[in-house]
Parts: sequence; C-alpha cells; structure tokens
Amino acid sequence: MINVAVKAARTAGSIINRAALDVESVRISQKLVNDFVTEVDQAAELAIIETLLTAYPGHGIWAEESGREHGAKDSEFVWIIDPLDGTTNFIHGLPVYCVSIALAVKGKIEQAVIYDPSRNDLFTATKGRGAYLNDRRLRVSKRIRLQECLISTGFPFRPEDDFNTYLKMMGDVMQKTAGLRRPGAAALDLAYVAAGFTDGFFETGLQAWDMAAGSLLVTEAGGLVGNFTGEPDFLEQQECMAGNPRVYGQLVGILGKYSKFASAGEKAGLRQAAQAPASDAATTASTDGASDSVTHAASNTATNTTTDAPF
Repeated sequence: MINVAVKAARTAGSIINRAALDVESVRISQKLVNDFVTEVDQAAELAIIETLLTAYPGHGIWAEESGREHGAKDSEFVWIIDPLDGTTNFIHGLPVYCVSIALAVKGKIEQAVIYDPSRNDLFTATKGRGAYLNDRRLRVSKRIRLQECLISTGFPFRPEDDFNTYLKMMGDVMQKTAGLRRPGAAALDLAYVAAGFTDGFFETGLQAWDMAAGSLLVTEAGGLVGNFTGEPDFLEQQECMAGNPRVYGQLVGILGKYSKFASAGEKAGLRQAAQAPASDAATTASTDGASDSVTHAASNTATNTTTDAPF
C-alpha cells in the first residue's frame, strides 16, 4: 500500500512542480477569508484519488477539496488526503509546501506519505516499521532542555480565531525555547519533528488531512503527538502538539491550560492571569495619579514660597 501512496504523491508532485514554473498564471479562488484553493490543488487531488482508487476501488476517500465525495462510503480503509498543504506559500512562490497522504484502517493511521516536490524529499511511514526520509531512517531529536529547542507552529489566520490567546501561547513558548518558527505547512512541520530538524510543534485549527500523515511519521520516529493536554485522540479536535518525549511533556505543561479540553481549574487560572495585568494596570494608574497629585502639590508649594519670599 505504501508504494501506491508514494506513486500518487509523486504524480501530484509533478503537477505542482510544473505549475510552480509559472505560478502567476495559476487560477486562484478563495474558500474562506485567507483560505485559498487553486486549480493545482484540485488537479493534484484528482490525480491522487485516481491512483489510489485504481489500485483499491473498495477504499474510502477523505480529501481536503472534495471531502468524502469519492470512494466507498462504508470502508474500513480510508485515505486522508491533502493534495497541497501550504497553498498560500505556493501561490506566493515560497517553496514550503507538500503533498500529504495517509491511510486510516478502522480509524487508526497505518500508512503515511509526505512529499515535498520542491526538494524531492519523500517522507514515509508504515505503522510498526519506522519512518524514513528517502532511504534514511528517522528519529526525533535527542534534546531534553527546552531552552535549547526549536519549536514550529502555525499562526491563526481566520477572522474567528482567538488571536489574543494565541499570542499568549506563543509568548509562553518563546520565552522558554531557543526559537519559534512558522513555516506555513503543518504536514511538513510534523515531518520535520520526525526528522529531528525541529524539536516540537503545536497549532490549533488544523483538520485531519493536515495532521494524519505527519502524526504517524512522528510516532514511528519515536516521538509523541496529541492535543495540548497530551491526549492521543486528537485527529478531529483541531489542536495538535508533537515532539520528542521529553519536549512533549514540557510543552503539555506550558500549553495544556490553553486547550479546549483543559480542566475547569486550569481555565479559571488562565482567566485570573488574564485579569491580573488589567488589575495591576489600574493599581499602577491609581498610584501614579496619587504620586502626581503629591508632586503637583509640592511643586505649587515650592512655587508659592519662591513667589512670596521677600528680597
């Protein structure tokens, strides 16, 4: 099965590479605010689906652009497809994008392919058999001190996203790590965690096709992946965190309170922390006001004394 998925990914990659030679001529439409789709996404997805269903006509399909329109509706085998993860990068000519294909069997990811056509990097994984970049076996990084770690993320881009909370999350992580990066293709971010290029990853608002293949790469490379509280059942929860085991545990400690699955106590603590700066600001303003009044009064006294003093 992995060979068929590789064939499908390379076919889609060829379509993407040809289009990248003249990206200005690619037709672009907008699904939602800041969420784009191109004719390249659609052509690549169709090529992937045709390749997979030719080999496995009884399998199901769950794809970013066409949903569950193709394939069997009741199969235990479902291919989860993102034909071009990083579309915004692609339409700007920034070569950070990939093809992502995963096979779920009874809801569990068992095969994964992520193909970066601009670098000809092929990431593959089969459950229980390890993860590979081209022919090289992958292992997550060995770093254990968070202050030495490079973490990747994604920025919110939809109007309904909670920008203020994300800024707090980013601030918490940035102060405790060597650096934070935002490449712009979540599937590739997860592949890079698996390869040890980065030490961890977190993002909200992701869909299953963004995470499915990358999640298997991470676990087969010895890492952990889940939601912000560390729970492994994350694929349809729209939040994802990954890293080597030691880094993953530390990220749970930082980001767990921001999860929509956090405990009531953690959420209450977060609200109190958010209210504290406003309270402190009000106290500071009050203190400053009192101080200004004292200073002003002292100034007036000094002025009056000088004015009234006899010469």
